[in-house]
Amino acid sequence: MNQAVRRVAIVAAMPEELSALLQAMPPGQQVQRAGRTFWLSSWCGHEVVAVLSRIGKVAAAITTTLLLTEFSVERVLFTGVAGGLGEGVRVGDVVVADALLQHDMDASPLFPRFELPGLGVDRLRADADLVALVALAAGEVLEEAHLHGLVHSGPRVHQGLVISGDLFVDTTSESEALRLALPEALAVEMEGAALAQVCHDFDVPFAVIRTISDRADDAAHVDFQRFVLEVASRYSLAVVKAVLERLPR
Repeated sequence: MNQAVRRVAIVAAMPEELSALLQAMPPGQQVQRAGRTFWLSSWCGHEVVAVLSRIGKVAAAITTTLLLTEFSVERVLFTGVAGGLGEGVRVGDVVVADALLQHDMDASPLFPRFELPGLGVDRLRADADLVALVALAAGEVLEEAHLHGLVHSGPRVHQGLVISGDLFVDTTSESEALRLALPEALAVEMEGAALAQVCHDFDVPFAVIRTISDRADDAAHVDFQRFVLEVASRYSLAVVKAVLERLPR
């Protein structure tokens, strides 16, 4: 791969989360690595590479490492859905992570619960400038959103802690346990903190953008597949495009 080219990576875990974006992105080259397809293109004045990380922390870490070592990526944008945890975080809202934590990391008593062994921290901070840019873009997108009755009116952008783990949280007992342990957490998902750890080690700026698809509990608010295709995927396209248009070239 040409090391002189600097790219912006666009990552999602599931095909439905990336579908609208791939349809809008100009045609380009496809590269296969480790069973993954990397879509390379020029878009909004930037060289970009889009890829599905697959679901879970290990898959996300492998994908991110490939992006940073083989595709000369200088910024990473992760987009997709998450379960809402924080008070006032509702279906259809967008959460922009300013920090990420692995809620299933527990090497105690050797290390405090949630601390990443060897790093001495439990939270990994997203790039502040990129977070601010993403939050601004997301706010503009939500002001113009047409959600076809799938979610509440007046969706909002939230900024704060997103937690990740290799567990699909979909029961009230699980979500309540996470709120008790991490009351500041706004959303829960399965990949962001792993991507954050790889980007931290490589010193590459990143941002994680999550559309809230449910409240991570027993209640099913909307048809999940329809929500991802009709709302979250469109959010991802609009927000990423707005971010690319504002990023310095």
